[in-house]
Amino acid sequence: MVGVSALLAAAVFVVVKDALIDDAYITLAYAKNLAVHGQWGLVPGMEANSATSPLNVLLLGALTALTRVSGDPHPVVALGVLTVLTTAVLGWAWTRLCRVYRLPWPVALLGVLVVLANPFVLSAIGLEVLLIPAMLMLLTVFAAQGRPEWFGVAAGLAVLTRLDLVVFVLVIALCAGGIRRHIGKAALVGVAVSAPWFLFSWIALGSAVPDTLVIKQNQDDLFGSWSYATGPVMYYLGQELAVSMAFAPAVVGLIALCALVGLWFARRWDRFPSVSALVGLGAGAVAYYLTYMVLGVGPYHWYYVAPTTALGMFAVAILGVWLVWARREATLRVHAPAAALGVVAVFVFGAVAVDTGRDMPWRSPVIFGNWANAPDYAHVGLELGERAGDGTTVLSPGEIGALAYYCECRIVDVFSDRGRVADLVNQRIAEAGPVGSALLRLNYLFFDDVEPAKVDKRIRYTRGPGSGPDTWQVYSDALGVGHFTLVDEPSEDSRPVE
Repeated sequence: MVGVSALLAAAVFVVVKDALIDDAYITLAYAKNLAVHGQWGLVPGMEANSATSPLNVLLLGALTALTRVSGDPHPVVALGVLTVLTTAVLGWAWTRLCRVYRLPWPVALLGVLVVLANPFVLSAIGLEVLLIPAMLMLLTVFAAQGRPEWFGVAAGLAVLTRLDLVVFVLVIALCAGGIRRHIGKAALVGVAVSAPWFLFSWIALGSAVPDTLVIKQNQDDLFGSWSYATGPVMYYLGQELAVSMAFAPAVVGLIALCALVGLWFARRWDRFPSVSALVGLGAGAVAYYLTYMVLGVGPYHWYYVAPTTALGMFAVAILGVWLVWARREATLRVHAPAAALGVVAVFVFGAVAVDTGRDMPWRSPVIFGNWANAPDYAHVGLELGERAGDGTTVLSPGEIGALAYYCECRIVDVFSDRGRVADLVNQRIAEAGPVGSALLRLNYLFFDDVEPAKVDKRIRYTRGPGSGPDTWQVYSDALGVGHFTLVDEPSEDSRPVE
């Protein structure tokens, strides 16, 4: 299953590599700067802390450094290698889970495909969307095996993947008796794995938690009245089939979780195998979704990867356990879990149909909203680097990732310039309650206030055709024709982008 998973991931990457979203290029720019300059930042010469997933950047940075044997760094090649390796880990975890519950190999294959076929996952490759399900499956496997030390290692790596995955860590640990009884040991190992980075980030980078939490909480107006809770409806109205196929396995998982809870209260599963670790995976997804609703962040499509893949994998695993149990008990009810697994398989193949029913390789992701497709952004970024040079600071139009990656110039906004974060932090502290305010102050205890970089020019995006000097016409599959224009920046407009 490890080899099959790796081959599937390689095929997937060939399809999506030319259609990465702008936020993926933020991660790639961080990795390139780390590999080439040994610097944690989005643009050369400017320290920042806006990378949500430290583990993703560290792994990509290390792999990018290895690609320099040919001379130039190749972060996209490194991303392809990481995509294959991460999916191989996911396949390994499924193989181990199948051994624990004696599941047949097609269950493991379906579990991997639930992730790899999900349009929301494929539309955010480059972000930590494959690391997330891989870490969740490692947590689940080690919890099912009752191995607290290895669970602690997986927990530490999970919070380095995304700090908010601590929700899954806690729920799975509390549900699985083998971990709950040794929670102290697991916690110590987890802290030992993750604490060095967070301590370094807190002191050296000025915040243990990346700035993205504060930044994203100040961008919810980008989606109008849509919130994280209603985001799936928003996406459904634009892409009915794709969103249905992405969320359908999760809905099956949610139904299965509710059924398990009902059986537990009715005490009807005395002979059923212990599935507490699997219940933790499903319940963790629900807790994660509720946590994001409380945080009040916008409905960015990659924010749905953790709950949808967790519930989808939970559905496959628990239905597989039910199928094996029914066969062993020689019950006529064996048809029910087999049919349910068949339904999940239909949804997965529906997602595959969505993924392949477009130009191959992709020109843009299925779920997409950027101002320009990746090739157009590359063209603008390269020419912007030539025109801006080393001595010019350019204010970004709002989408900075691809421009920063390709231009390698001083292009600034809150993601690249720490001086532009201070106002957002102070605003969040003023708006938060006593507890939230205290936590924010603690997180930014070592944050040194610096002046925002003085802007010389800015690049603007406008819908519709455009021409003229310092103007680049672009096309987006989501928004159609638009254009970027590089203009001089009046001093009164040199303020942080919010």
